[in-house]
Amino acid sequence: MTTSHRAAVRGRRRKRGRVRLTLGIVLSLLVLVAAGAGWVYVRLSGNIDTFAADGVSGDRPDADTSKGENVLVIGSDARTAGNSALGGGDKNDIGRSDTAFLLHVYADHRHAVAVSIPRDTLVDLPPCKLPDGSWTKTRPNTMFNAAYSVGETAKGNPACTQNTVEHLTGLRVDHTVVVDFKGFAELTDVVGGVEVCLPQDVYQRDLNPHRATRGARLFAKGEQEVSGQKALDYVRIRHGIGDGSDIGRIKRQQAFVASLLKKVKSDGLTPTKLLPLADAATQSMTVDPGLGSADKLISFAMSLKDIDLGNTKFVTIPWRYEGSRVAVVQPDADALWASLKNDRTLDGADASGKNGKNGKRDEPGGAESAAPVSGDGVAVAVYNGTTVTGLAARAAKTLTEHDFTVTGTATAGTQDHATTVIAYGPGEQGRAKSVARLFPGAEVESAIDPGVTVTLGRSYADAPTATPSGEPEPVPTKVADDARSADDNPCSDLSYG
Repeated sequence: MTTSHRAAVRGRRRKRGRVRLTLGIVLSLLVLVAAGAGWVYVRLSGNIDTFAADGVSGDRPDADTSKGENVLVIGSDARTAGNSALGGGDKNDIGRSDTAFLLHVYADHRHAVAVSIPRDTLVDLPPCKLPDGSWTKTRPNTMFNAAYSVGETAKGNPACTQNTVEHLTGLRVDHTVVVDFKGFAELTDVVGGVEVCLPQDVYQRDLNPHRATRGARLFAKGEQEVSGQKALDYVRIRHGIGDGSDIGRIKRQQAFVASLLKKVKSDGLTPTKLLPLADAATQSMTVDPGLGSADKLISFAMSLKDIDLGNTKFVTIPWRYEGSRVAVVQPDADALWASLKNDRTLDGADASGKNGKNGKRDEPGGAESAAPVSGDGVAVAVYNGTTVTGLAARAAKTLTEHDFTVTGTATAGTQDHATTVIAYGPGEQGRAKSVARLFPGAEVESAIDPGVTVTLGRSYADAPTATPSGEPEPVPTKVADDARSADDNPCSDLSYG
């Protein structure tokens, strides 16, 4: 055997040895993971608290047929379970929602948008369940954060806040998550701090305006990392930055959450990183029963892994001041909810995950989304299937503007239709589909009788007016322009109101 041949054999043996060693390490890790998985799941599941589902209203928006999801995130200032040491206040006080946003995860699972709802927003609070089992009456023109305090319990009423958000938006909330002071502080400790940026020095009186003196400096101007109590102070400061409004504080909270997501992503989604993060999160988290176990929570979290930071946006519901309170601006807000329901991003792109021509996603202004609706030669009869007066006339006007011939309008046999239904006779499916483009979300079904009919449902009554292309009104420019991306520099847009 030659020297070169012996060297080659030794090389192959070393390679086989390295392969066996690698396989051995992998198998050992798999055994350890398998052995420890039960412990991990038991530990995490034991941390999770759930709120009762019987407080969720039975009068809810229909479940979305797309694969998108809506998650309500509530920041609670409850003082129970050690939170009073972090947030101040009486530990026996009632729970309140300090912040809230609705996270829409688009059906393509590559885009997401978080819509903040200011706590002072004037809304209609729908009926909510009280601790004694009775239900409240609708409370019109009430501050949004009052929903969480219905029943005046220390743990708050997340189901009532969920009912209120569904009533406000017309969107079905798939999951609700409540995070308290303690959980928030521990999360920032686990990730090793979150980068923030301040436009000025901040002092103790900026956090507590009732102080007689300015107090010690809490934050220096500029970039810095914060965690624990300092992170909590940062997101709670209201009076010391900008105009001192809650709107300004929301902008700062959006910047903080964006920076937190960036930090988690940069650290990598490895078990070593995720386990401490999950442990800290679940210890101070209350969720709906749909997320009430470790496997459900982890499965949901992993479904978000492909969302790009640049495609994660933060906005605030269209608003204006009404005295010292905040009013929702219409029809801008309805246009925003409609865009989320239709899985359209803030710039109008289709994020439904459905392929357009050539397997590409339809872009705003592209051939698929912008093609005009033409009803030339198509006759349609319109029926109002709701109790909303004038609805058939409104639909007829939209149809005639697109050259459809409306043969008549009338009241439907029943007026409890939730969804618009477009029925077509033999050989008229193509015509019915043209009509359907003017009624997003409508159901199209065949019928025995000839002709095309539109029976309007409550969904049409609640929807914003359609544009000439048949798509919902686009998201208001100001909302899109004011959006923050999760990959934005923390020092950008430091006006804070």
